[in-house]
Order: sequence, then C-alpha cells, then structure tokens
Amino acid sequence: MKDAHSIGPEKIIRRKDDGSLEYLGDELTIEEPLEIRIGSKTLATTMRTPGHDDELAAGFLVSEAIVRERQELSKISTRRENIVTVNLRPGAKFKLNTAQRFGTISSSCGLCGKTSIDAIRQNFPAIKSTNVRIDIDTLLSLPEKLRKAQSDFARTGGIHAAGIFDANGELKIVREDIGRHNAVDKAIGHAFLDELLPLDRHLLLVSGRASFEIVQKALAAGLPLVAAVSAPSRTSSAWFWIENRLSAGRRTQLQDRDRKLFQPQSSRSD
Repeated sequence: MKDAHSIGPEKIIRRKDDGSLEYLGDELTIEEPLEIRIGSKTLATTMRTPGHDDELAAGFLVSEAIVRERQELSKISTRRENIVTVNLRPGAKFKLNTAQRFGTISSSCGLCGKTSIDAIRQNFPAIKSTNVRIDIDTLLSLPEKLRKAQSDFARTGGIHAAGIFDANGELKIVREDIGRHNAVDKAIGHAFLDELLPLDRHLLLVSGRASFEIVQKALAAGLPLVAAVSAPSRTSSAWFWIENRLSAGRRTQLQDRDRKLFQPQSSRSD
C-alpha cells in the first residue's frame, strides 16, 4: 500500500529577467534510503521514493531470483521507518553471500553493490508466450496512457514510472519512483503479491531507457515485451538475442564481446 508521502514541499530560486531573485514554493519528489532485510539479515539498501515499500521488496526478491512463488513469502513488515523486513516460509533457504549487495543502491543504478560480473546475471525460466503481438497503433498510444496515470510526475516532473499493460493496451499496474528500476520492482512486486506472475501475456513500459537491468527484471516476471520512451542499451538488446526468451521486432548481429560479457568466469578463455 502507498502509506507514505512521496512528495514534499520545498522552495526554488528563480532569476528574473532583471537579474533579481524570487523564491517560489514547489513540490519535489522525496528520495530516502530503504533497507531490505530477510529476517535479521540486511540484503540491500536502496535509494527510493517512499510508498509501496512491500511491493518494492517483493519485486526486488523476484528480480534477484531469491523467490519465485508467492507461497515462499511468509510475511512482509514495513512497521519500522525506512526498513522492510521479509520473512520467508519455514524451510526456505537462500544464499545471502551471493544475493547480498554491498553499499547503497542509488536511484540511478539498480545493479550497484554487485561484487562480481557473475553476480549480475540471474537465471530465470523461459517465457512461455512466444507469440504475443501488439498492434503498432496500440503500442504508440501507451506512453500517453502511462503519462496520464503518473500523478506524482504531474506534480513534480521528476519521477520515473513503470506500467504493465495487457496485449489490448489496457493499463493494469502503474508505479512511480525516483529510480526507474525501483518503479519496475514495485510494479512486478504488486503482481507477485497478487499471484499474477508470470505476466506472459503483458507488456512492460518504462519512462526511461531500456537498460540491461530493466530487461532482466522483465524476464524475472515472465514479461515477453518491453517498451521504453527512450532508447535501449546495446547490452540489453544483445541480451534479448542471447537468451532468445523475449520477443524483439529486430535482432542485431551479436558480436563476440557481447557473448563473453555474459559467460561465467570459469568458461572464458581469456
């Protein structure tokens, strides 16, 4: 639930044409740290916009391949300020050393805190739906639909959004956050907690660029389509090609350097 303030009042300084300054009231997006714990162990600390912290934690655990079924979570507690505690069901195990992030995950870096290249890539089941298609006119209409649902962006102009749409272009879930990776985790976490995964008949739209981490989070949720208002990175599009799990309208030639990037260290020859 969105039980915290995501926007706060501030003042901005504006220089007028005559060189004088004026002080005006404005609304700014709040950015605060959130510590994600599993039991008594700290898993990660991320800079996020308060609100939907339970969904953020759930989506983060899904994206890190720590949980895959709703039944694996026993309880999520957000009673302490800026701390969310996840309790796994009795008997559930995870390797903290491989999942733990070191340092704070900034709002612009969803992969920060990973200690090795091997730790960046996660393994997820193949997406079941390989024939999902969306009409081009419907696709082009989605950014405006997402924009209209961004209530916090309308007030601040400084917050990302992630929207999950069905194949007919109907917006099912929208979440906002100062970090686009957090917005995706919140949207995926909402679907996970409602036992809607995999989202193999849906599309993810993000307000920023389509980076590797966004693609990987989509794969974690079983999303076959990813769209963004900005361009994809070369690595994210190459990874689409490597995995052969997400639908892509155009596949680029994969060079050796891209293949080597995602090979385990033990299998590299150089």
